[in-house]
Amino acid sequence: MPTPLKQLNQGLLRHPGGDRVMAQVLATVPMAGLDAVLVAVELVVESGALSIENVLNVLARLNASPMPAGAETSLQLKEAPRANTGRYDSLRCVTDTVVTVERAGHA
Repeated sequence: MPTPLKQLNQGLLRHPGGDRVMAQVLATVPMAGLDAVLVAVELVVESGALSIENVLNVLARLNASPMPAGAETSLQLKEAPRANTGRYDSLRCVTDTVVTVERAGHA
């Protein structure tokens, strides 16, 4: 067994259910490939947060496509957006009133 997997296994076996988590990690090899799983496991072992969720998260980030480049546009922002929590509160109050009216009608 490769060293990163041995290290992960040793860390997981210290906790109840660690053997099940190790089996889940090994089950990702046919889908993601051994090299990708080894890299992900190595990063997870370095972080110290040993879990299948973290291995899957790292695998997803390794396989993620790069962000697309920004689109060129001739549009210009003339007025900077302002934080207006009062507007949000006014919208929420209208929604609360609608919900209250609907509940009263169904009672």
